[in-house]
Amino acid sequence: MHKLNIFIFGPDSFISTLNELEPYFKFNISSDQKKLTSSFKGNLHGIIYHQDTSHDDRLKDILKKNKCLKILAINNNPKLSNDYDYVLKLPTTIEEVNNLIEVSAAKNEFAKNSSISIKDYILDKNEKKLIKNNKAIILTEKEVKLLEVLLSKKKAVSKDDILTLVWQYSAESDTHTVETHIYRLRKKISEKFLDEKFLLNNKEGYYL
Repeated sequence: MHKLNIFIFGPDSFISTLNELEPYFKFNISSDQKKLTSSFKGNLHGIIYHQDTSHDDRLKDILKKNKCLKILAINNNPKLSNDYDYVLKLPTTIEEVNNLIEVSAAKNEFAKNSSISIKDYILDKNEKKLIKNNKAIILTEKEVKLLEVLLSKKKAVSKDDILTLVWQYSAESDTHTVETHIYRLRKKISEKFLDEKFLLNNKEGYYL
């Protein structure tokens, strides 16, 4: 497994301390902004920034342009900003820093993989919810799987294929199972979101 790439931003004393400890970290660090568009580009896993520079315009630009894990390093009497995922309390230890990076990066990756964009909606596989504009409906496990299957295909999916992919039934099984589940899912979406065109069908099958 490759080391995570972490960008650091803060006062000179903060950066120099982390640079001195770099050999003991389980991740790569850099405070060089050129790396954000070179070696770290497309492969930046997180940003650690100090509270004293949380209002720096350069930092705001970096946070805006990089969709990754954001960790705010704070002192005992912090003035917290809102743009962070986790907090690193100072002073700290090497073990605590390594643990925070590993655990928070894993959680961040899980959350990213469990959320899927579908049209104007978010499918949260972990919570089994379909979300739009702060409204949500609860989905069954089969409904989540059904949406994943339909999203993965570039064309309509037949009832037989849905049975095989979602329910692991043979093509000879009763396709009313598919029709019933799709009817219920459409009803949920229509009642909550007033959307009649989320899940469509044609002579070839069903599609999003």
